[in-house]
Amino acid sequence: MKTFKITLVLLTIVSFTFGQTSAIKSEVIGTGSPILFLPGFTTPGSIFKDTVDHLTIQNEAHLISYAGFNGNEPIKINNESSWYGTIKKELVTYLRNKNLKSVIIIGHSMGGNLATDLAAELPDTISKIVIIDAIPCMRELMMPGVPANSLQYESPYNKQMLAMEETQFKQTATMMSQNMTNNKEKVETLINWIMEADRQTYVYGYTDLLKLDLRTVLDKIKAQTLILGASFPSVEIAKSNYEKQYANLANKTIQMASDSKHFIMFDQPEWYYKQINAFLSNE
Repeated sequence: MKTFKITLVLLTIVSFTFGQTSAIKSEVIGTGSPILFLPGFTTPGSIFKDTVDHLTIQNEAHLISYAGFNGNEPIKINNESSWYGTIKKELVTYLRNKNLKSVIIIGHSMGGNLATDLAAELPDTISKIVIIDAIPCMRELMMPGVPANSLQYESPYNKQMLAMEETQFKQTATMMSQNMTNNKEKVETLINWIMEADRQTYVYGYTDLLKLDLRTVLDKIKAQTLILGASFPSVEIAKSNYEKQYANLANKTIQMASDSKHFIMFDQPEWYYKQINAFLSNE
């Protein structure tokens, strides 16, 4: 009977461990310097495959995708275990478990926020980061003066978004996608990524991003940092926002892409590859 009970406990633990849904998935390509590629909100890790193909340094690319997006199973989200927080925690574990050293992180949008967050949390592990059109606190630009604690998962706006019919939601997704790239051929791709997202992940995950303020951890970062900013709505306005929000980040270079919206890799690909390669090859 004692043996039976021990076996039952072990089976329960194993079942629970393997039954949990991971917040991240990775695809590893090549060998060389480890580079962690972190996509933006609703975007798959595969968006960086063209970037990997154009890199001039030999690298081991870790392409990350997130739970709830691109067909990946969603995770449980609540006030004690936020979507963004769970992803960050699993990325820290991922880097530690793989014993990766002198890691380079290239992150777009939310992936740039995660790159910033990880570089602050693991300053001796992350050597360089490339932040592609990401601001440490987008709430300050979109909702100036609104405190983070006023934004909750259970809000009238979120309930409306969760209840929205597919047709209406697609209209919203279409308007958003058109504002994120000048490349008309890519608009449908962006719409599809939004539409295939788990709705609760989309709504609650966006709340997480609005609550985020990474300006408070910038002074902990040791990594050399390249910030690539889009010129939308204008180079002057966008660059001013970057300079203000990243003021406490010491070792940084800010480069602005001309005639580009949020997806710089779609709008100015050759400029984008050139900037990244120059930064990564500079010791």
